Amino acid sequence: FWLRSPTHDKPNDMLDAISAGDIYGKKMIQSESFTELRNRWDEYPGMLKALQDRNFALGINRMVFHVFTGNPWIDRKPGMTLGGVGLFFQRDQTWWKQAKAWVEYTERCQRLLQQGRNVKDIAVFTGEEIPRRAVLPDRLVNTLPGIFGKTKIKEERKRLANEGNPVQQVPKGVKSSANITTPAAWIDPLNGYGYDSFNKDAFLRLMKVKDGNIVLPGGAVYKILVFPNLDKMNPNGNLMSLEVAEKILQLVKEGATVLLDQYPVATTGLYHYKEENEALKSVTKELFGKDIPSTGKRAFFIRHIGKGNLMIGQYPLPDFDTVHVARDVIIKNADNINAHDIAWTHRSVAGDSKDLYFLSNQRDSTAIIRFGFKIKNKLPELYDAVADKWYDCKDWYCKNGYTWITLRFDPNASWFVIFDKATQKSGVHNGNNWMAYKNVETLEGAWNVMFNKDTFRFPQLTDWTKMPQKEIKYFSGTAVYSKDFTVQNLRGKDKTLWLSLGNVKDIAQVKLNGVDCGIAWTYPYKIDITKAIREGSNHLEIEVTNTWANRLIGDSFLKPADRTTFTTAPFYLQGESLLSAGLLGPVILQSSVNN
Repeated sequence: FWLRSPTHDKPNDMLDAISAGDIYGKKMIQSESFTELRNRWDEYPGMLKALQDRNFALGINRMVFHVFTGNPWIDRKPGMTLGGVGLFFQRDQTWWKQAKAWVEYTERCQRLLQQGRNVKDIAVFTGEEIPRRAVLPDRLVNTLPGIFGKTKIKEERKRLANEGNPVQQVPKGVKSSANITTPAAWIDPLNGYGYDSFNKDAFLRLMKVKDGNIVLPGGAVYKILVFPNLDKMNPNGNLMSLEVAEKILQLVKEGATVLLDQYPVATTGLYHYKEENEALKSVTKELFGKDIPSTGKRAFFIRHIGKGNLMIGQYPLPDFDTVHVARDVIIKNADNINAHDIAWTHRSVAGDSKDLYFLSNQRDSTAIIRFGFKIKNKLPELYDAVADKWYDCKDWYCKNGYTWITLRFDPNASWFVIFDKATQKSGVHNGNNWMAYKNVETLEGAWNVMFNKDTFRFPQLTDWTKMPQKEIKYFSGTAVYSKDFTVQNLRGKDKTLWLSLGNVKDIAQVKLNGVDCGIAWTYPYKIDITKAIREGSNHLEIEVTNTWANRLIGDSFLKPADRTTFTTAPFYLQGESLLSAGLLGPVILQSSVNN
């Protein structure tokens, strides 16, 4: 998957790998990650998190960062690149050392997401032509209009109309249709149902029916098989071989639930095609109970054949409750309206004894979300992979086969909800499932700020680009903020003390009284300082790092001999505005307790 490069992004590649891993039982599904056209030198871990989490939620559980290029020089920075393609992830990146915290977050997520198997109730047939790709969400709208809903259908009609042929430039200088479909527009496309794609090989060789479910040897379990409608760009997409039609009939008779919006039609020009067509007509009539109308709108209906259900036509209902397949997760915002900006995935571990949900807020704003998880008789626990902290769930309840939990998300934040321990409780109401923070003291006034070996006195926290000194204005790298402060009467029972950094551009490491307290690389930019703070006098150091962009922009005004930077990447920043940089605050000492 690519970063800010819609013309080169590979959503089919992603779903191909994820679906193949699921249906063939491959536990590790890895992806080349963050590839980028014309990198702008403004990339940093915090801006990458939402994209990373969205792909975790798709089903990726091992990321291969693109790209680490060998730099033969020790005196030229940024140095060697891949010609401007790819995230600059190597030793001469400004935030390379502080990226440790981001890499650790990635490791923690992957350690959990590599457990068990993906849980997805829907499997979609890719068709019989070769080559075939995984079915992207926009190709399912006509087959599952009720599941997508009226709003998404309206959005798709507008996008496909492409009125006025609007054009976008992302990245700068690379033009494409403004209405190109992007993965970001299809977060949780089936509104609480997960789906994979499956091919003819897996369908014919591997799929069997057990307890009304479709099961595969690798561990995948599906409740509904979907055979989508004809694709207008694939005029032969509704051709169906006799062996596929016979397998559908067999599975339905054995108890499977199948949605068939791909009507079998006669084939021509194949060896023995006449004999096969007669056999196909016989199977088709048994499936549909009547001859298929060749023209006109086909009404949706459900047939019970043997032990199973055959749904025929475009599915008009908002859920699959009619065939007893409830949503895996229900997601509502504070106004009880479906939330469409929460990416999620569900994994089942150790023979279904443990369930794990990963949830990601794709908004750059705070959100309070109510979740219904299709889990019962298990105790929920919360895990924050950024802070590497586990929390008891303070408020939850069970109703109608779901466990309901309300969570607060900071911008771009993520949570793991893990159901591992059996319980007979129907719920607990003992406060909120998030911390409450109380301001103790705002660290106002002057700061000493060291850029390389030169120290400047900042009367107050100021954006580096607003400073008159060019060595600060165009600075790229790490500056060290230091300040002494005095506090009294901080400690109390069950109290945790935090340093909230406010607005950080772009990543910061906090040291208090010589103790390394950690790295703030994403929202909410808070650091637990309980272990380091002391009554009375304290000495604080905050190492703040921005990106390469400002120094490169500054050097663009200089002759090559006077520049302090060197890169093999083509330069796309001439005339660009400087990026906000430094510690902008406010820096506030806070206390917290579970409320």
